[in-house]
Amino acid sequence: MECSFAITGKDYVLVASDTNAARSIIKMKSDEDKTKILSPHLVMTYSGEPGDTVQFAEYVERNIRLQHIRNIHELRPSSSAAWIRRSLADSLRSRHPYSVNLLLGGYDVATDTPKLYWIDYLGTLAEVPFAAHGYGSYFALSLLDRYHNPEASLEEGVETLKRCITEVQTRLVVNLEKFKVRVVDKDGVREIEL
Repeated sequence: MECSFAITGKDYVLVASDTNAARSIIKMKSDEDKTKILSPHLVMTYSGEPGDTVQFAEYVERNIRLQHIRNIHELRPSSSAAWIRRSLADSLRSRHPYSVNLLLGGYDVATDTPKLYWIDYLGTLAEVPFAAHGYGSYFALSLLDRYHNPEASLEEGVETLKRCITEVQTRLVVNLEKFKVRVVDKDGVREIEL
């Protein structure tokens, strides 16, 4: 029972992920960080099988860092998304596929535009204005469809995200009490409190 959301605005991307770590009907901890900062202007949320998610997220983080060291510049969000999609697609055709769903948010410094990518465990990649993964997506996508404004300020984006979180906390049978929220803009990645 995991849930993650992401929204783009005029000059930012907001990503949020619940902090529960559970297996079957047991909640093991409630302070799990399901986001990874991949570069100064790129952040990823992940959900899926517990072992796969952490291993794949660390694999992506290390390889994007290695690319940055080798080539002296960071990958643009679109290039990172394509590489991650290819890695998932390759693992799908191996003996040990990763069962990981991702939301990749970044700020393209070259074009001064926010980018958001939805990637599922089958290697499907889509650039989207807003996205959700997990059971919370059943409630949040309709709200995002109605209230998302691509020209919204950061404050308006946070309010839309709060609506989604409140709706999930109200309607979903499992209590997802805390969410970790990060914003990516021209200044980089930072965590914000709701």
